[in-house]
Amino acid sequence: MSAALTLPYVWATVAEPPQPAPDAEPKNGVVFYRKRTENLLQRYLRASMAVGRVPVFAPEVSQRGRATNSRMKNFEDVVIFTIDVEKCLKRLDAEALQLVVKIALQEYVYLEVATQLGQDVRTIVRNYGKALDRLTVEFLHKKLLDLEG
Repeated sequence: MSAALTLPYVWATVAEPPQPAPDAEPKNGVVFYRKRTENLLQRYLRASMAVGRVPVFAPEVSQRGRATNSRMKNFEDVVIFTIDVEKCLKRLDAEALQLVVKIALQEYVYLEVATQLGQDVRTIVRNYGKALDRLTVEFLHKKLLDLEG
């Protein structure tokens, strides 16, 4: 008979609790809102294509077809939204912008981006997270992203 069947619980104990890595990201702030930032970027891409504006940073972006039931409020709101997002994107440095475009908008996976740029996958993941965090802060300053709702 197995010991796992006779013991209802196995308790693990450690003499000293593990310490987080010194360069680990804090578990507070804008880190938890990365998915909302990615969703806002996807909305920006759809809105800019609907308006007829090809995104200024990536003219070769191709978009998959999507059907949605949501309607745009009016043309002026969509144009203002796309211009505001472009201003926020232009505040990123070239490397961060490249990662955001490839991963969030063009939907490449981390491994593909790592091989294209000749970097390690962990480096890409870390730098992409930092870029999304900076972009989240920019969206908050422009009031494009609402964290409460």
